[in-house]
Amino acid sequence: MAEKLSSVGVFCGSSPGVDPGFAEAAETLGRELARRQIRLVYGGGCVGLMGVLADAALGEGGEVHGVITRALKDKEVAHLGLSSLSVVETMHERKAAMAEQSAAFIMLPGGFGTLDEFFEVLIWTQLGIHAKPCGIINTSGYFNPLLELFEAAKRERFLRVEHRNMVVVEPDAVSMIGRLCSWEPVTVDKWLD
Repeated sequence: MAEKLSSVGVFCGSSPGVDPGFAEAAETLGRELARRQIRLVYGGGCVGLMGVLADAALGEGGEVHGVITRALKDKEVAHLGLSSLSVVETMHERKAAMAEQSAAFIMLPGGFGTLDEFFEVLIWTQLGIHAKPCGIINTSGYFNPLLELFEAAKRERFLRVEHRNMVVVEPDAVSMIGRLCSWEPVTVDKWLD
């Protein structure tokens, strides 16, 4: 992977969550991406961690591109102060547009939508549809149960060691961006023998 990322797609909650550390992590990531002149691509919302992330990047002079569905925009959750905003019809189109415009992906805390978006791009990396790094910022241990599930899947031979190891896990934005910049694609088949 190149030393510098051009853009990063970030998946995170439309809620701020309970732990104030979640919003702090989103803010730090937004600022760090802007400082490094890495374009932020995200779900286009003005609420929850999404809003915190975008506002932080914009506050540092960063370029922020949002991708939102028409239905969500009509509910007035679209961030209207972004560098650019694409409006699409379906969630499938939203995910495809974000994947196309991002050189790497990061997941912050969130719910079903966040997990769905992250796992889709992760599977595309696993299958070789694209060769883009996928990272999880494990703020306050939020993703510990998910990481335990990864280990169980590995033990039970549903997941190759190499594929488990392709998921970058870091506690903060600075270390995450560094790891994504040095990431190398996995070149083994998906299927276990």
